[in-house]
Amino acid sequence: MNVVQRQIITGTCFAFVCLILFGSLFLFAFPLPNWSLLWSRQIWHLPFLFIVPILSLFVGGIAGLLSGMYWRRQLAMISDAMDQVSQGGHAAASFSVHTTEVEPVMNRVKQLSTKMSALTKAAQQTVSDKAEIEEKAIQKIVSEERNRLARELHDSVSQQLFAASMLMSTINELRPNADDPEGRQLKLVEQTIHQSQLEMRALFLHLRPVQLHGKALKQGMEELLLELKQKVPMTINASIEPVTLKRGIEDQLFRILQETVSNTLRHAQAHTLDVLLIKREGFVILRVTDDGIGFDAKKTKPGSYGLQNITERSAQIGAQIKLVSVPDKGTSLEIKVPLLERDERND
Repeated sequence: MNVVQRQIITGTCFAFVCLILFGSLFLFAFPLPNWSLLWSRQIWHLPFLFIVPILSLFVGGIAGLLSGMYWRRQLAMISDAMDQVSQGGHAAASFSVHTTEVEPVMNRVKQLSTKMSALTKAAQQTVSDKAEIEEKAIQKIVSEERNRLARELHDSVSQQLFAASMLMSTINELRPNADDPEGRQLKLVEQTIHQSQLEMRALFLHLRPVQLHGKALKQGMEELLLELKQKVPMTINASIEPVTLKRGIEDQLFRILQETVSNTLRHAQAHTLDVLLIKREGFVILRVTDDGIGFDAKKTKPGSYGLQNITERSAQIGAQIKLVSVPDKGTSLEIKVPLLERDERND
């Protein structure tokens, strides 16, 4: 039995009890001279004795129906609020409460909703913090392993390549005739060892990349290029303007420069490397150009030439990337980072 049915029955029973009570009091206070008047007097062609109880029960039923519908709406409102809370939502503040009995219940529901939201937020934050801690731990392990591999390669393979390069250079210098087939083969071996050294240095940049560590972008780039000048037989020209950006953007630009230099050492066979960093017309422009062997961009597979990481890093900072390469002429890579108004004011 639902609340509407209970209220209708309650209303009709109450009306019937009131009819008997007040009818008895009326007849006791004003006794009828002739009781036959109760069924002889008619209203709407019905005896008065029947019409009065019928009207009373009808009015009681209508009152019970209205009351039942009202309470059904109130209970449905509470049920909807509880459903929202159970599904992880918030109890709507727009629920209209007009009774003192329902108002405390709705207040409790809203308090429960607030507590559930706080617990959900705390649980999500805990999961997020845990994932962040795990990610940092993994990054630390990967970084330590990269440094270990870089040290081992530097102490073993790199030193052996250097010794082999010095040995082959001495042999070629002492040979009386360097143009014979054997001399040309020895020259080729020396060039191969030299190229292996370049690739090893490029590998060091990947395994143990230089960090800014709070330095300005200009200072970090200049130190990186100065270190390369000391270790790589290549002419490096740099024109770097002091540009102030957000730390994340500076880190990504610095990593892009490292990736580009590494690719140049491994693939370009270049003799000259030009690096440019300027700010023009709302953009910060990083351009790296070499005079190496270049490649045909149309025949290059997506993601080759080490460009995948550069493309991803450029996308993360909303930068435009432009690559121009001509076989036997060289390659030019340009990164244009748009500046927001706030960045321009800070600069």
